[in-house]
Amino acid sequence: AHDMLILPFGDQMNNVAVTDGDQVAAEQVMGYHVDYTPVSELMEYFKKITDAEVDALVAEYMKLYDHEAELETPGTEGYQKVWNAAKAELALRAILKAKGAKGFTTNFDDLGNDDINDPNFVGFDQIPGLASQRLMAEGYGFGGEGDWKSAALLRSVWFMTQGMPMGCSFLEDYTLNFNGKNSSILQAHMLEISPMIAAQKPRLEVHFLGIGVRKQPTARLVFTSKVAKGVTATVVDMGNRFRLIVNDVNCIETKPLPKLPVASALWIPEPDFEVGAGAWILAGGTHHSIFSYDLDAEYWQDYAEIAGIEMLHINHDTTIESFKKELRMNEVYYMLNKALR
Repeated sequence: AHDMLILPFGDQMNNVAVTDGDQVAAEQVMGYHVDYTPVSELMEYFKKITDAEVDALVAEYMKLYDHEAELETPGTEGYQKVWNAAKAELALRAILKAKGAKGFTTNFDDLGNDDINDPNFVGFDQIPGLASQRLMAEGYGFGGEGDWKSAALLRSVWFMTQGMPMGCSFLEDYTLNFNGKNSSILQAHMLEISPMIAAQKPRLEVHFLGIGVRKQPTARLVFTSKVAKGVTATVVDMGNRFRLIVNDVNCIETKPLPKLPVASALWIPEPDFEVGAGAWILAGGTHHSIFSYDLDAEYWQDYAEIAGIEMLHINHDTTIESFKKELRMNEVYYMLNKALR
């Protein structure tokens, strides 16, 4: 993390405070640097990508992923959307390499000011979801809606899990499934889930995405996650310190979700849905988190000690009563610790 550069393309999503924080304090404590990058600068790289480069990447997609025949047929909307996604990936990779960055963020409300209905329009027709999925699998950190803390954390987790078999990804609490003792949380996002956690060969699909400034069909990889135990984590800026929140989870099999054509995972947080989700909320946990099958809480304890940040661990022994006591004690400790320095 100490030589990590994160590029937020555009700003944070409006009215979502938890994706932001003190970037200077984050660099002082965790070592990484965040440089706001206007979408207009990214578009300069986009304009330099050649058709031949895009065609070659589209051909690679067709070899790697299951897909409908239409996506291979020039002139169809599906093919054009895949082609656009490939160009976006090439542009993102080019600027990340040029600047030596190891992570980035996007925002569906900040994709540039050009009019998509202009016949001469050049730019992203929707958020670069497929690009973000593939770049995460290569080791770039990613955070949605300008979430630079998640982007930095994912890059760190990817590095920590090199040589391990199961994978890691950026995720978001998408839907709460209330089903008694089997209550669970569906993890997804608009598009951007890493194929590293896929249980099967990802499928390349094009569907309408009606969110953000450009409501358009766009390409994405669709899959469900492996069924196994894992750990999810997030970093929150508490004002006087950074807090790492860690929750042990159990990924379970997902039922078919025909009306949600995106990558997803379904998990039950430990010790159960009610306590796990309740403790996460009490701790100030974010809707975004970084998930790994291969890391356990011991890795995160080491990470927190190295960084000198607070850590809260939600696990099978957690109760709401004990967790509230831990929160109160930690608040006093960190206030006194800072005052006495």
